Amino acid sequence: MVEQIQETYFPKILTFLCNWCGYAGADYAGVSRYQYPPSIRVIRVMCSGRIQPSLILDAFNRGTDGVMVCGCHIGDCHYISGNEYAEERVKKTKKILEMLRIDPNRLRLEWISASEGIKFAEVVNDFTNQLISLGPLKKES
Repeated sequence: MVEQIQETYFPKILTFLCNWCGYAGADYAGVSRYQYPPSIRVIRVMCSGRIQPSLILDAFNRGTDGVMVCGCHIGDCHYISGNEYAEERVKKTKKILEMLRIDPNRLRLEWISASEGIKFAEVVNDFTNQLISLGPLKKES
């Protein structure tokens, strides 16, 4: 009798990390050896405020299961109000995702400082588990 091997679903997460806090927090998680799944692919940007909705929508169009944007805490942005722009853009993008019949919970915004490596690992673990429960992204035809 031949056994069928069923693949388990493992989400693909595109992560935009601000250079000053998000990326530094991820780096701190790495050097501290905090464990998180290898589900993320990182794009380092100078500021989370530079993430346009078109970048997020393109990621979903290319088969990404989830997108995470990480920036400096409100009030700590190196570019003064870039993270506030990011917050507004993510809110608007979630509305667009709803119109496209994509669960807006597949897009996540997090404030992570350079010293919060453990928080970064926890967020990646939590978001990965959330996407596993949602299942793979299926495009409407």
